[in-house]
Amino acid sequence: MKKLFESVKADMKFKTAGPGRRLDDERRVKPEAVSREQPRPRKPPSEEAQIAAASAAMARLESVQGKVTKHLQSPQDLNIIPSCKNMHASEKESTSVCNVLFRCPLTGELLRKEEKESHIRKSIESLLSTDPISASIMKIYTFNKDQDKVKVGVETITKYLNNIIGNPNEEKYCSIRFSNKVFQEKVNCLDGSLDFFTAVGFEKKTLPLPGQDVQDEFYVLSSEAVKNLNDLKRSRDSLLSGEPIRATLERQPRIFAPSTQATRFSLTDDFYNLTVEEVKQEYQLRKEKMDRESLLRTKAMREREEKLKMKKYNYTVLRIRFPDGYLLQGTFYAQECLSSLFDFVSQHLQNNWLPYELLGPCGQKLENEQITFNECGLVPSSLITFRWDAGVLADVEAAAGHKLDTALKQELISNAETLD
Repeated sequence: MKKLFESVKADMKFKTAGPGRRLDDERRVKPEAVSREQPRPRKPPSEEAQIAAASAAMARLESVQGKVTKHLQSPQDLNIIPSCKNMHASEKESTSVCNVLFRCPLTGELLRKEEKESHIRKSIESLLSTDPISASIMKIYTFNKDQDKVKVGVETITKYLNNIIGNPNEEKYCSIRFSNKVFQEKVNCLDGSLDFFTAVGFEKKTLPLPGQDVQDEFYVLSSEAVKNLNDLKRSRDSLLSGEPIRATLERQPRIFAPSTQATRFSLTDDFYNLTVEEVKQEYQLRKEKMDRESLLRTKAMREREEKLKMKKYNYTVLRIRFPDGYLLQGTFYAQECLSSLFDFVSQHLQNNWLPYELLGPCGQKLENEQITFNECGLVPSSLITFRWDAGVLADVEAAAGHKLDTALKQELISNAETLD
């Protein structure tokens, strides 16, 4: 019986095995290929989509900044110094936060980043009543951002003045038609130019056009101003030598006592945040980067791109650690050269005639004073090590008969702060 069941199972297995094939049959049944749909490569967004995305990002940035300003109850919420111009020394020293501050060259007041432009404008406007010529020249160079237009406008005004100085008796040179195309396109378009004409003695008058029955507006130099050609020459020379008024970055030198907190930096948003204009520049740089990535690039091109990445920082705060453990802190532009750091350190040394070295965070010697902090990677903050020239220091100490106590000036050490 057992053999019978085994015979039946073998027969059923043989029948269900499928059609048979001869061993010498060359035909082979190929397994069906598994069709896999290849994923389609994603198309990069169109230029219109990129511009729309950038515009939306800038709109969000502006709305967020507006909300933050609206909901802040006190300046302390911004983690910045409450009022720079009314701030007491004790209040400034009580915080270890690194702020970006500027000093107005006209008033000497300390200003935050968002205050400097409006403050300088008000300061220049207030000078119009006491020194109108200097104030108008400051307006021309400071309030007009396009310096190429400023250069053309100044050259045009200088030609008007030179014609008067060279031909004081010619009436045609002493009057300028206000609607003149050259005057409108090169002079009147500049903020402060009309203030300058008024300051040197021009008066606005309505006069008839020669040989016509119509009248037009002219700027006419007064007879008194024509007589004082030396004053007119001085005004012309002042205009040619004018420069824009810019608030200078305050170094804010501070001395800290030896502390384990030396490597911890508390930076405000000014070191990181980008303005709307900077966002636009960043978008343009990224767009150019996308175009470049579609091309083969050389090593030099890649190195230039790496340097561009570091340009997103505008400022850097540096701490210089001295052999006795004291720290000297200062604020710099990220695009400044290392020479400014060496000058800053030398100003605070007790013996600034002794040669010294500065070492970067990784121990590298900072030698090339013409490269920027961005190029050195010392942004937005960094800890620098100060070191005397060992050979010279040994000779000086041997001659003096004792070791140098500290490198920094003694009055700075006596006012050293403690890092929180």
